[in-house]
Amino acid sequence: MREIQIGGLVPFTTIDYPGKLACVLFLVGCPLRCVYCSNPHLLCVGDGEYDPASILDWLTVRVGKLEAVVFSGGEALMQGDATIEYMRRVRALGFKIGLHTNGFYPDTLARASDVIDWIGLDFKATCEKYPDLTGQNIAYNNMLRSLDVWLATGKEMEVRITCDPRYVGKDDLVKITEILSARGVCNIAIQKYIPHFEDASNATSESMRSQFFTDTDLRNTINSRFKSVTWRE
Repeated sequence: MREIQIGGLVPFTTIDYPGKLACVLFLVGCPLRCVYCSNPHLLCVGDGEYDPASILDWLTVRVGKLEAVVFSGGEALMQGDATIEYMRRVRALGFKIGLHTNGFYPDTLARASDVIDWIGLDFKATCEKYPDLTGQNIAYNNMLRSLDVWLATGKEMEVRITCDPRYVGKDDLVKITEILSARGVCNIAIQKYIPHFEDASNATSESMRSQFFTDTDLRNTINSRFKSVTWRE
């Protein structure tokens, strides 16, 4: 089995695993090519920049200081069993395991569900707009399967919707939250789109990016559907 490939590290964070002091490991490789990707250097499969054994040694001396380790990417589950085995080794040190995922690998998520404590799942757009945003025709259905896999575990999760106004309108956001509410999701986050690599010919304005957060009726409608809604501006 190929050794896990780690392409980045955030040594301390209070926002990537709710309620826990954590670090984040960014794994290389992703099956999607999202228009607004903030980590394009991690998309291609290849060698990581961090030695996995050294990271484990580093984590060992942080036992009692950090509470959780979050696996992100790229898409962490793209590395399959290598990721799962490394998660087990990290969990054996006493850390909670978090996962940020686009949901492309529901079967791998099911295999990893016993070792993962919490996930943040990206719900990127409506079904019709998913292919244009992600570059994958099966990404939407896979994401829904992953959502159902995780809901069946009864473990904690947050579903995140990044509101890129080129791909998510207000009506789209209402539809997405209807789907999530009907499936029994309790916690969601509405995230403001940040233009990292916009093409000048297809740029967004501040008012376009803020429209979801300034619409009181929209916020009230969505807030009424869930136990917890975080609006991240």
